Amino acid sequence: MIEVFPALLGATAGAIAGSFLATIVLRWPQGRSVLRGRSACDGCGRILSVFDLVPMASALAQRGRCRTCGAPIDPLHGRVEAGCAIIGALALGFSPDPGGAGWALLGWLLLTLAVLDRRHFWLPDALTLPLAFLGFTLGPWTTDATLADRAIGALAGYLTLLLVALGYRRFRRRDGLGLGDAKLLGALGAWFGWQALPFILLLAASVGLLAVLAAMATGGRVDGTTRVPLGTFLALAAVPGWWLATVLASAGG
Repeated sequence: MIEVFPALLGATAGAIAGSFLATIVLRWPQGRSVLRGRSACDGCGRILSVFDLVPMASALAQRGRCRTCGAPIDPLHGRVEAGCAIIGALALGFSPDPGGAGWALLGWLLLTLAVLDRRHFWLPDALTLPLAFLGFTLGPWTTDATLADRAIGALAGYLTLLLVALGYRRFRRRDGLGLGDAKLLGALGAWFGWQALPFILLLAASVGLLAVLAAMATGGRVDGTTRVPLGTFLALAAVPGWWLATVLASAGG
């Protein structure tokens, strides 16, 4: 059973975290600071007040536009805030303890990485490396993987996609896989242990293939140069892949 008060607390924390993470997604790839200076409207430059910065509520009240100049507010703000609120509510609602906080942080970071890779094909070290660190420090509160399993998972995850990237570059004479993907899979290994990695990779590849087929079915151009955000699919497959590995291990045991 989900516990209501922790779920509300998680949703509130998630909405606040989502507001900051959405700002990262929108500003960071453009080289704009996400920590310096006050928030301002991208259209007219007006400094935003506290009432303009209430997650989800402000944008809804203003009908998705700046109340001064009428410039549209990027809907990504509301989507990331809502996504983080849902993640926080589920994590703390079902696990109102340090483990729930760990799941929430994992979910928020994976959502941010998924959106960044989907929009910009970019998985910054400043997010993937802390994610790996949290896997070793907070991970023991969330999953039963041993420290050895996590260490092997981090190394195996990174080396697996690193070797794929190097092999592709050698035979095709161009880059086909970013090292950010390798670091992300290594970070997931640190969270879930090496046993979950095959399932995460399988689910990510399956979702990616379905996305490509859907693009082809709707008339999109797909060829050998089409870029696919593998990091997005890895982020989406992380928790389901771990769950599937856990269920199969329990059934086999």
